[in-house]
Amino acid sequence: MTHLGEAASRLHAADLLTVPWSVQRRGLNPLRELYALWQVWRVYRHVQPDLVHQIALKPIIYGSLAARLAGVRFVLNAPVGMGFVFASGTLLARVLQPLLRLALRLLLNPPGSRVVFENQEDRAAATASKLVREADTVLIRGAGVNVQRIRPQPEPPGPPRVVLLARMLWDKGVGEFVEAARILHARGVTARFVLVGGVDSDNRACIDAKQLEAWHAQGAVEWLGHRDDVAELLATSHIVVLPSYREGLPKALLEALAAGRPVVATDVTGCREVVAPGDNGLLVPARDAAALAAALAQLIEDPALRRRFGIAGRKRAEREFATEQVQQATLALYAGLLGRAYVAPPVGEGE
Repeated sequence: MTHLGEAASRLHAADLLTVPWSVQRRGLNPLRELYALWQVWRVYRHVQPDLVHQIALKPIIYGSLAARLAGVRFVLNAPVGMGFVFASGTLLARVLQPLLRLALRLLLNPPGSRVVFENQEDRAAATASKLVREADTVLIRGAGVNVQRIRPQPEPPGPPRVVLLARMLWDKGVGEFVEAARILHARGVTARFVLVGGVDSDNRACIDAKQLEAWHAQGAVEWLGHRDDVAELLATSHIVVLPSYREGLPKALLEALAAGRPVVATDVTGCREVVAPGDNGLLVPARDAAALAAALAQLIEDPALRRRFGIAGRKRAEREFATEQVQQATLALYAGLLGRAYVAPPVGEGE
């Protein structure tokens, strides 16, 4: 049950039953929000699911309330990334934070539920602030990465290509990336700086397409828009960067590790779960374009360091973030909540 968009055909092709949900992530209209809550309650009451797995803030808040009203017993909540309200410093975000914290305190961890976190820091913070009971928390690292589909390739010839893979949002550090590119171009550093990702108009941190096109026209960065050929893009890159202000567990960095590419990210929750500084990449302060430029320059100018980081990153992707591990941990969690035994499939059959 979700806001069905371009992904609808892929969901249907995977033989998934889909239920449209007219919810807006940035919506604050009370009547629209009550209608969105009513839709969830109506579906839960009609379907009577054995278990609901609710991902992100609005689905957790509305879904947990609807589950309570509809008599759904087993609830699994996954507060991934925490979203705009907890990443932004705007006045609206500061006003909404205490309200959301109260809602989460009441609905994130109802009796008998489990709460899945993507990184250790969020798990520890939620436990310490009494948002959740520690015994009900589980660490499952995002959606993982398909290490069979994304494999290391030799670096392509030509100037180093630095790629930011993300939705085009201010809180992904896109503005700092553009400024870092300008700094390095002014210093005469030879490299290409590429933005890959679509415009997310339903997010309050969205960067307007006109701004992205203007940056592209100015020549500091190239904007390719949304792309589905991630493995091919990574094969033609040299460095992957994510200067985000906050993350759950960034899929782009996991894909970079699987592709054997060095990464530069910000020293924030979520990114720290993926990047081991000096081993598979570099960490820089958030919102600091100069520090980002310095770290990128270090990797642009040192191919041997890029190779060393890339090899270490691939090993870490295989060891800690492979999709099969995430799938099996999730299915085992479902089985545990339902009081059933879970038998993991043979390796290679879990995709």
